[in-house]
Amino acid sequence: MTESRGALPREDGSNLAFRRVEGEGPTVVWLGGFHSDMTGTKAEVLAEQAKATGGAYVRFDYFGHGESDGQFKDGTISRWRADALAVIDALTDGPLVLVGSSMGGWLACLAAIARPDRVKALVLIAPAPDFTEKLMAPELSDEAKAAIARDGFWIRPSEYDDGGYPITRALLEDGARWSILPGPVPIDVPVRVLQGGADPDVPWTHALELANALTSDDVVFSLIKDGDHRLSRPQDLERLVAAVAEARGLAEPEEGDLVSRRLARAARLRNAAGLDAVGITPRLPAIDDE
Repeated sequence: MTESRGALPREDGSNLAFRRVEGEGPTVVWLGGFHSDMTGTKAEVLAEQAKATGGAYVRFDYFGHGESDGQFKDGTISRWRADALAVIDALTDGPLVLVGSSMGGWLACLAAIARPDRVKALVLIAPAPDFTEKLMAPELSDEAKAAIARDGFWIRPSEYDDGGYPITRALLEDGARWSILPGPVPIDVPVRVLQGGADPDVPWTHALELANALTSDDVVFSLIKDGDHRLSRPQDLERLVAAVAEARGLAEPEEGDLVSRRLARAARLRNAAGLDAVGITPRLPAIDDE
């Protein structure tokens, strides 16, 4: 399998850059984090997984990110949510598995709420719902608040970007429109959460609050005690590959009796992710798990 590149036109004349692997089964859609792009380690690993296993996969850059048009400072949660929905509607068919990292975890939840007939499973990595008002705004210094009030933005230093990035009044005000916590969050599909216990950006308690707020009963929260925010170490990537494989299996339509469905699902998980290659063997669920 190969990965093609393209640009999705938006109503305002801008274009969203995307990459797509044509394949079988539920489409995995990558939703990246704040000020990140689709060429990050986790997105690349999932692209390789899709190409190796014949699965369908789409990744893209939001407005003002990576290879897409626009200035980052002009972006808002409303705009990036609309970008995600545009990609889903224009570039995918059938059941979806949304994989969201950090801010992408929030956007994945918003997309799942907006497209409940399409989204069949979620994998969330250090999800940061409501981060603009619950994580970012409380940490603003008096100097930062004054700059935002005076200039409409403040340049936030970042260990991930030498030049920092702008935090705008529009971003903070718009983010409050899309608050989903304390919940309930009306998502009733399987959700797998991977969260670092040593994450300096998204406290594990914040991600756990989201997990508890989801209305789905099929939620698994995995705390990697020594994991950071990126969760891009080899062992973290293995967990991600396994979680996406499981989610794809759960998103597949099921037919036949309970035993045959379970056996078929276990086979799909093994084959869909190439788990043997990373030394992971999926557990065959017990019959009374359902």
